[in-house]
Order: sequence, then structure tokens, then C-alpha cells
Amino acid sequence: MQGKTYNRPDDDGQAKGDYYTKVHHMANRSCEVLVIGGGPAGSTVAALLAERGREVVILEKERHPRFHIGESLLPLNLPLFERLGVADEVARIGMPKFGAEFVSPWHKQPVTFDFGHALDKSFPNAYQVRRSEFDEILFHNAVRKGARALEACRVTAVEFTAEGANVTARHEDGTEQRWSTRFVVDASGRDTFLASRMGIKRRNKKHNSAAIYGHFSGAKRLPGRAEGNITVFWFDHGWFWFIPLSDGATSIGAVCWPYYLKTRETGTEQFLLDTIALCPALAERLRDATLISPPTATGNYSYVAERTMGRNYVMLGDAYTFIDPVFSTGVLLAMQSAFAGADTIETCLDHPASARYALKRFDAMMRRGPGIFSWPIYRVTTPAIRDLFMAPSNRFRVQEALVSVLAGDIYGRTPWRARMLLFRTLYYLKSLFLLRQSGAAWFRRRRAIQSV
Repeated sequence: MQGKTYNRPDDDGQAKGDYYTKVHHMANRSCEVLVIGGGPAGSTVAALLAERGREVVILEKERHPRFHIGESLLPLNLPLFERLGVADEVARIGMPKFGAEFVSPWHKQPVTFDFGHALDKSFPNAYQVRRSEFDEILFHNAVRKGARALEACRVTAVEFTAEGANVTARHEDGTEQRWSTRFVVDASGRDTFLASRMGIKRRNKKHNSAAIYGHFSGAKRLPGRAEGNITVFWFDHGWFWFIPLSDGATSIGAVCWPYYLKTRETGTEQFLLDTIALCPALAERLRDATLISPPTATGNYSYVAERTMGRNYVMLGDAYTFIDPVFSTGVLLAMQSAFAGADTIETCLDHPASARYALKRFDAMMRRGPGIFSWPIYRVTTPAIRDLFMAPSNRFRVQEALVSVLAGDIYGRTPWRARMLLFRTLYYLKSLFLLRQSGAAWFRRRRAIQSV
């Protein structure tokens, strides 16, 4: 069976013919912009370009709806939904999320960061979403805006030329098709299509993590308005996420150092349950819960590509880099990169003389978000960060600035930078104090042993 294509709508917004139409021939085709991948980044950039009259094609290797992890969104996603025209659709499938709870076995009480307490109070909530539903909303929106989209169509090769690129794709029946395009967008997510084939994908040496996750029913949620809040549980080998979904399921995952996953001697399901047992606070929330999906384990997944763009291509979202999901930044970074990418592509196509400058600006924007989020991510399991999170202080409005960053408010004019610099200073002072404290404790233990 050949892949299905979504047709470009007529002027009245209705698709020509059947919504899903079989591809009847494999003749070479052409387009202005070819997008690899129909996730949040690919669907967003396709929608933006198509509504501006661009001839856009999305090639998606799977069929929507399809499973994807990463269900937690940030408040600053919401303005992007408004600009895309999908805010109401996302609200219908979403579980309202008003903040993030942090639970530490080394501290007595949980702490909640409420998004309404950020420096900018305009974005007090986000959503938890089933990614299968959420991604499909964005994908269909791109089609409504005029993009053509083929599912079950995997890109196998890209050959760049002076005019753009020739792209080869294979349908699920094995038939190959060739596209000529002026510009390629790599929105392939963790497949990192271009970076892998160019040999420029690098393991992130500053952060090395792995994950195991599954979905549960019957998990104990927070009461009232906080029911949809994400909870982060620290434990000896890393941290857990607890993400409540609107259909009653709860996404549970452990992000650990790879050494821990290498100790696994049981099946994936038993290993996940055994890992949960190492975190008593989470185990209590799951005491009456049932695992309802096959759990998944991933190896080291922190990486970065050496570059984000070239003369006739850009890499969006996870196709460029992925660090760690602790602050739920994935979808926001993907969509922000798509908005920047759409403007950059238009400049490259219409004003070649300005393309170099536009690509340079795009590269700076792509590196900015991961650069800001990576500092706390790299240190999220350190005692100093735990202490600062679990005993927050709003002196000089530092806590409000931290909440602003956690909400994803890093691209506008909110004045969080100086306050986060102060937060970093507090972190280094705390780390020095803890180092001296641990050194003194080691010295006391050593003397006690020698005196026996």
C-alpha cells in the first residue's frame, strides 16, 4: 500500500477530493520547501510558510496519530498556538497545568513553582497533552493552511545542489519518489536526519542521561487546581517525571545516569517498577496504579549538531539538539525554531543577498534557548540546585525570574537575566559551602575510623 497524501485546500478551505488520497504515480515532483518530519517543528514551519503562499511539502515517516513522549508544555507555548490558530483545539485535549512541583527525599516538604508568580503574570498556565493528539492537531493545521503532506513516507537521501536539493523518499510499499526543492527543513526530531548523514552529530559531553518510562492508570494526583501540575521527584540515580493527562492516564519516567540503566538484569517493565520503588514518595503516589502501556527504555540521548543551518537548509528543534526533558522545553524549542525558521527561509528564497545574515541570526536564535536552559539542566541533580529549589527565596525577585525561565519566557523582553545571574551566584556559593561541609564531614569520619 502506498503512502497517503493530504491535498492542498481549495480557496474555500476544503480539501480537493478525498482528505486522504493515494499517490497514484511516482513521477519526480518539485516544491519550494520540503520539510522532513511532521512533528511540532515540521508542522509549525509548514503551516507558517503555506499560509504565506509557499509551496510546501511535508514528508512524515509514520502515520498520525502516532505515539511520542514529551507530553508537558510550557506557558509560552500558548501565544504560539494563538498565532497558529490552534489554541482552542489544544485546550480541548489538554490537562491544565498551573505549575511544577518538586519533591526531594533530602528535604521535608514539596515545593511548587506557580507559573502565575513569574515576572510576567500574563501566562499563568500551560497544558499536559497526549502527544499523539497534539501532534495530529498541528499536522492537520499545516494541511488546512495549504501544505501538502505525505505520511508513511520516509526520506532516505538528500543531495544538495546549486539550486536547492534533490530529496529521495520511500513509501511504505517500497516505491521511491524524488523531489526537487529550493529549500530543505530538517524537522526529523531525534532521527537527526541531516546531522547524522553529514557526520556532525555529537554526543553532549556535558550531560549524559538515559530514560525509562511508561503510562499508568490510577495514579494519585494533586488535589484541586494543582491536579494537572507536573511533579519532579529526585532520587539517588536521577529524577522522575509525573505528568497527569486529561484521559486519566499518567506518564511516568525516570531520567538516570546511564550507569544505572546498565545494571538492569530484568525485563523493562520490572526494571521500571523496581526503579519506582527506589523513590518512596513516587511509589506512594502509584500505590494503587496499574501500568497500562509497554514501558520503553532509551540509551544516552543528549546530543548536539555542530551547526544549525546551511545555504539551503535549516535544522529545527530536536533535529539540532536535545539535552534533557526536566524542564519540559522540547516542544517550545521546536516551535520557536519553526517560527524563526519560517522567516529565515522566506528571506533566503526572496532576498538571496540577505540570506547569509538571516541564517546567521537563525543560528544565534537556535543556540540561545538550549544555552539558557542547559545551565540548570546540567546541574539539576546537584545538592546545591536541590537546596535552592527546595528553599526558594524571592529576594530581589530571584524566584520570579526562575519561574519565568521555567515557563519558557526567554525570548521576549522580560527582565530575568540579571536576577538569574544572581541565582547562579547563589548556586556557586552554595556549592562551595556544601563542598567545605562534605570535606569536613569526611575528615571527621576519617578521624573516627582511625581512633577505633
